[in-house]
Amino acid sequence: MTAAPTTETGLIDAGHPARRAVLGDGLRRNAQRIGSTEAVVVVGAEGAGRRALTYAELDSGANRFASALAARGVGRGDVLALLGRNTPEALVALWGAMKVGAAVTGVNPTFTGRELTHQISHSGAVAVLVAAELADRADELRDDLPGVHAWIVDDRTGATPAAGWESFDALLAEGEDVEPEVDLHEDDVAIVPYTSGTTALPKAVALSHRNYVSSTIPAYAAGLGMAEGDRFYYVMPFHTMAGIGTQLSLLSLGATVVLPPPLPPAQALGVLQAERITIMGQTPAFYLQLTQAPGFQDADLSALQRTVVYGGTMPQRMFDAFAAVTDDLVWITLWSQSELSQTPTVGRFRSLADVPGQDPAWIGRPTAQLEVRVVDEDGADAAEGELLCRSPGLMRGYLGDPDRTAEAVRDGWLHTGDLVRRSPEGDLFFVDRRHDVIKTGGMNVSSVEVERVLYGHAGVLEVAVVGLVDDYWTQAVTAFVVARPGTPVGADELIAHARVDLAGYKVPKAVHLVDELPKDAQGKILKRVLRTTAEQGPDGPAPA
Repeated sequence: MTAAPTTETGLIDAGHPARRAVLGDGLRRNAQRIGSTEAVVVVGAEGAGRRALTYAELDSGANRFASALAARGVGRGDVLALLGRNTPEALVALWGAMKVGAAVTGVNPTFTGRELTHQISHSGAVAVLVAAELADRADELRDDLPGVHAWIVDDRTGATPAAGWESFDALLAEGEDVEPEVDLHEDDVAIVPYTSGTTALPKAVALSHRNYVSSTIPAYAAGLGMAEGDRFYYVMPFHTMAGIGTQLSLLSLGATVVLPPPLPPAQALGVLQAERITIMGQTPAFYLQLTQAPGFQDADLSALQRTVVYGGTMPQRMFDAFAAVTDDLVWITLWSQSELSQTPTVGRFRSLADVPGQDPAWIGRPTAQLEVRVVDEDGADAAEGELLCRSPGLMRGYLGDPDRTAEAVRDGWLHTGDLVRRSPEGDLFFVDRRHDVIKTGGMNVSSVEVERVLYGHAGVLEVAVVGLVDDYWTQAVTAFVVARPGTPVGADELIAHARVDLAGYKVPKAVHLVDELPKDAQGKILKRVLRTTAEQGPDGPAPA
């Protein structure tokens, strides 16, 4: 069943188990090497308890799940869909599927029936693992998903599976704790995250074992300092790219993944301390909310060594608040895309004084696994323009969408759609998403630049700037602001503040004060939702 050396040349094939590079083999090695180390910890809310799986237990469970899947005809080239929240059971299923050669796609549990059906069908999933509380919803879709022949419910809470469902616990009991003997190749697809970016239609990004083993994992180890012994506060949902992808690197490196439920900032702060978290990755919005939590000023964050920040503008007061409670914290800014399996550019700093030019738009420099170009609209190398990339982390393509793949990857490079500046020293500075650049009065305005200026006002907690359709300006620079609690601020005051540091055409034409900004599951602000709500809503936003 296993591959053999080629008979003509005597060279060993890349899929031979003695030398192949697939993720499941790494889990087995960690189970043998650090089997008693906690691999996954789930922390309950409001005293619901704490559970942990060691590396030996995670590997054993994955083997059993793989064995049960194989008995149901699931194998190399198939897909398992995960529908539910972050749980150890989901990770057991994910790693078990990869061991048997199946890829995994995470499905957003907030999706409508139409959206659920689309992703499960489009991905080609033949098996679905569903959280018990979502089983009734999923049951309604079964007639529309004839390709799925294994419906599995995570019933560890004691719920009895409905007719036609199989029990996750029963599958584990049935499966054998034996490493599957399956012919696998490093170019086999391991995960299929769906990403919308700034467009409405989601893209299925096919990522292989090779993408991670040869690119993302070494890039994270060197660039982010991820290592055995790290304890990562893991709030990225498994249906997102960061959620399904980052744990592959962490568990391959021997770190511990700590899975909390959605928690208010004060309880999140408690978990950071109790679990002695060493590294976390989140958006500026999350960190800002954490600094507002009661008790933050007295928190013991001495174990916290690195905080990764991505997906938004970084205000100075965020750094100041953390500097007041911990002396030895390294901030890490990064940029990447799903299409690169998150192989990143990375910048490390302790304060904005360490950042080149003290420019918070800095996204560091490429890691060793990433090669970049910056080009103008004619495709010529330029100091500012679109970022192009190539890397062993590059996706296999968009699943079932060759036209989109050809559009994104052409002339030997991934065209990211992100606009950056590159200094003579090689530092990269994020300008904007191409789709988020505001074209107003014949001029281009970076929404990120305007946000950065508004964040400089003491009354601003969160801000998002978009261009709204305007008969005169083409697009009007428009800001949506969440005020800091207890700090009254008005639209006119914020516009006056912006005029101090921005040319007139960049100053918002309107500022709307809102209670909250729309965000995705990772906490990234959804600018397209703001634009749609403002332009297509019955009355638009109420002006401040």
